[in-house]
Amino acid sequence: MLETQEHKDLRMTVRRFVQTEINPHCAAWEKAGAMPLREIFAKLGALGLLGISRPDAYGGLALDYSFETIFAEELGGGHAGAIGMAVGAHTNMAVPALARHGSDALRAEFLTPAIAGEKIASIAVSEPHAGSDVAAIRTHAESDGDDYVINGQKMWITNATQADFFCLLANTGDADKHRNKSLIIVPSDTPGVSVGAPLEKLGMRGSDTAPVFFDTVRVPKRFCIGEEGMGFAYQMQQFQEERLFGAAMTIKGLELCVSATIDYTRDRHAFGKPILDNQLVHFQLAEMQTEVEALRALTYSATEAYVAGEDVTLLASMAKLKAGRLARTVPDQCLQFWGGMGFMEDSLVNRLYRDLRIVPIGGGADEVMQGIICKMMGIAPGRGEIKGGRHG
Repeated sequence: MLETQEHKDLRMTVRRFVQTEINPHCAAWEKAGAMPLREIFAKLGALGLLGISRPDAYGGLALDYSFETIFAEELGGGHAGAIGMAVGAHTNMAVPALARHGSDALRAEFLTPAIAGEKIASIAVSEPHAGSDVAAIRTHAESDGDDYVINGQKMWITNATQADFFCLLANTGDADKHRNKSLIIVPSDTPGVSVGAPLEKLGMRGSDTAPVFFDTVRVPKRFCIGEEGMGFAYQMQQFQEERLFGAAMTIKGLELCVSATIDYTRDRHAFGKPILDNQLVHFQLAEMQTEVEALRALTYSATEAYVAGEDVTLLASMAKLKAGRLARTVPDQCLQFWGGMGFMEDSLVNRLYRDLRIVPIGGGADEVMQGIICKMMGIAPGRGEIKGGRHG
């Protein structure tokens, strides 16, 4: 992926924002269990960072997706992963289908204020019994004249307590489970919508993740994104952006683990010398940084293909899988070199260890990524051999 001066300018803008508006407050947000998203999003919106690849007709910058990748990568430099997750849920999980398939009126009503940072978006797909298995959702939107009447429950919903609207996946018919779903915009202040208490989590403690309940919620059918019954297909499209964003956002978090560990082991002495001077330590740190660079190259390659209009399901799944694997191993190895200090919750490596653990779970678990890759390679049971190289 060729990085132009425009990319470099965007990178520096986001990096400054993270350093001045995010990192000084991470510890306080972690303790509070939430971030002031309305204030943060208003600042991001003023900089044009919430609609980088969205149409300029609705306030976006209309840049290609490579700029979103740079944005995600720099957001990952935050000293807590929750901010990147909150922003990514808004920009690359909740609104891609709206931007691509929504009617002009629907985009004007919801996409424009989302890009401006005036409304907070949340994606509502997962359910208690249907996380990675999206087709198994039970939330139902029954047709009633010009309205839908929605009943169901969503779980692990990022931004839930502060969201102005949800991009909801619901069953809207009785057809095959891959053709009976629709994506529907549901404003959070609609009667019958209720948000449960924020969930207590291993990591991402600054994110207000919560369950959302829909009890006879009535919304007009014009709030359906695109064509009724195409929700599963639209969601699969959204996953491409979500997984690319997630992989890109992981890069800087991993690098931060490595660089913070280098600093700590250089200063910490044991048995008469810096811990960093042990060959085992500096060799492993070198290998970890090499793995991070491999993830960056894979993510950039997938981004380049996506910008070129290719189906990047295979490459995006590979990047997501690689990010998930490294999110387990790199923080764990780094924390080990911190010794007892790494086990303390106020250490940076401890927070990164907890926050990055969601990467191999959210947005499709590692095992789901492996399944997709196997199918596209033609090595899953009942599949023929893949043809045409990496993109089929």
